[in-house]
Amino acid sequence: MSSSDFRQITIKNEAQKAERLFRAAVSAFCSLTRPSRREIAQVDDLALPLFDLVSVESKRYVAAALSECPCPPVALIKRLCDESVDIAAPLLIRSPVLTDVDLIALIGRHGHGHARAIGRRPGLNPAIARLVAALENKVVPLRPRDAAPVPQPAMPSQEPADAGPVLEDPAPGTAVEDVRQRLRAMMRPASANFSATARTVYERLRETALSGHAPFFQTALADALDVEFAAIRDSAGQSSCAWLLDALRMLDVGDEKAFLVTAAIYPSQFGDLQAIRLFLSRYAAISREEATLRIARWKTGSEPEAPGLPPHADSDLSAEIRVAG
Repeated sequence: MSSSDFRQITIKNEAQKAERLFRAAVSAFCSLTRPSRREIAQVDDLALPLFDLVSVESKRYVAAALSECPCPPVALIKRLCDESVDIAAPLLIRSPVLTDVDLIALIGRHGHGHARAIGRRPGLNPAIARLVAALENKVVPLRPRDAAPVPQPAMPSQEPADAGPVLEDPAPGTAVEDVRQRLRAMMRPASANFSATARTVYERLRETALSGHAPFFQTALADALDVEFAAIRDSAGQSSCAWLLDALRMLDVGDEKAFLVTAAIYPSQFGDLQAIRLFLSRYAAISREEATLRIARWKTGSEPEAPGLPPHADSDLSAEIRVAG
């Protein structure tokens, strides 16, 4: 699609401009046989700011158009998958970019409707299929993923004297818990430990922060904190970076790593060594418990009383850094 086509769109009625631009951007992207990384980033940058302005019908159209795209804009895909199942279903069923971990997270956030759509994916991981079955009260016994079916022997006329204990079918609660344990194991790295998980989260935050595309970073942070994208987007609109310090502290990101991410998001606030020293001092003063409580407040949009919780030590951090700079 040429720039003149987009100019024609912008002169239409304001009420329809976002709708048509949203659809046109995705349609133009889907017509590319081998989109480059730059083109993938461009469609995310164009479509995500329009996302909350367009109708359900447009979101359905875009989800269907992207559902079989081999190299789709990942941030837009994840926003669509977090919509209601009538919008997200084509992606949940067919999108090749959704990993097992993505599917598990979507089931955890959205429950039965998303699980049922995910259950229709071809080649679905058996552990996830069992989770879907458990959610539909169709619990099946667990067995190794690649094990062949065990043939049923003919009923003997007399049970051997040395027969082992009879295994009863697992209770529904037990089977569901077994499925959960297997899914947790899938989501851990092979050498699972907390530091490895934290390192993986940090690497994604660092890469998206350095990409220069704010929606990428905001999506990565929303996933890491398990909050809505809108909450991160609204917080990112603040002039203060205090919200980001709380998020990084809650994720147990180290001091130097936290500075790298914050400086990538707020580059103008760190002009000299004094500003860097002030940042490190303030970040070290934040406890993980305080950060968790503050994030819980803006995560839910409430301001509950927390006896003994000190006021936000970093509320004026950005102002002090600007003065220091």
